[in-house]
Amino acid sequence: MTIQLYGFWRSNAAFRVRVALALKKLPFEEIEIDILSGRQFDAGYAEMSAEHVVPTFVHDDHRIFQSLAIMEYLDDIQPEPRLLPVEAKDRAYVRSLALVSVADAHPLVVPRVRKHLGEVFGADVAAIESWCRHWAEEGLATYERLLTRRPAAPFALGATPTIADICIAGQIVTADLYKLDLAAFPAVAALGKRCFELPAFADAHPFRQPGYKTGEGRH
Repeated sequence: MTIQLYGFWRSNAAFRVRVALALKKLPFEEIEIDILSGRQFDAGYAEMSAEHVVPTFVHDDHRIFQSLAIMEYLDDIQPEPRLLPVEAKDRAYVRSLALVSVADAHPLVVPRVRKHLGEVFGADVAAIESWCRHWAEEGLATYERLLTRRPAAPFALGATPTIADICIAGQIVTADLYKLDLAAFPAVAALGKRCFELPAFADAHPFRQPGYKTGEGRH
């Protein structure tokens, strides 16, 4: 099985897929596309990704984009350990938790949104960072309410991590990038601690990636 992942150290979506691949123990080659420098719009990569985003997942000659679709595909080609539960109601629950970050919080802080805020609305660096911190905190607050209602035991749906835990961990990654204090979100912080104690999560963190440089790419 030959797997390539076109990603970037700072990409939250690429983080999710790195974790999933590690949990599945699937080896892969990561190819860097610097989305902060606009390399996602280069002709060569535009041929690979019509959406001009990362990650793009390549399995043999099959290309997949969007992190949730990639993670579900991994469950299809290598069912164990499962990232989505078998029971329909449980699958719906973990998908709903995953989508809080994937569909609601994370899309508001991606590079194209930050760039648009500056170019169209004249937002400066401080204003853009304030915007990103706000939506990062909103995502954390939503997860805190959900995890208070249905506590993790020890993970969001029991003994092993699912796509829900991967995406909650991704929201914590955003908090790390913007230096947010998790003290107001104890349930999230506790779940995050359990996740990042696992090498699959810890080694996928943006700050552990070869392309990471301290202080770069926060805006």
